Amino acid sequence: MERSALPLFLVVLFFCSFAVLTASTQVQLGREYEYSFATATKPRHRHSGLTLAECPGACEYRCSKTAYKKPCMFYCQKCCSQCRCVPPGTSGHKEVDVDRTIQLSVDALSSGG
Repeated sequence: MERSALPLFLVVLFFCSFAVLTASTQVQLGREYEYSFATATKPRHRHSGLTLAECPGACEYRCSKTAYKKPCMFYCQKCCSQCRCVPPGTSGHKEVDVDRTIQLSVDALSSGG
């Protein structure tokens, strides 16, 4: 009887050790997960995650190469105040048609979207 109790005891001990190890690992991973959210300050995309104070400077850079600076600045700042990002366009140094971007902005704002 004594001999058959030893393997059972070892199996129970193994499973208890495994359960404790798994629980402590999950707690540690949870702490690292919370830490990563606490230290993340901005999204990875360089044109998003702007503060309201950064919008005018970002829009100034975006609209620096356009012939339509005043409407570009107006719609860029309007978009940036809502999404905290700079819309695409060649004036933002991306290969998108500026006139089309401005027209899409006008259409979106006039339709309430």
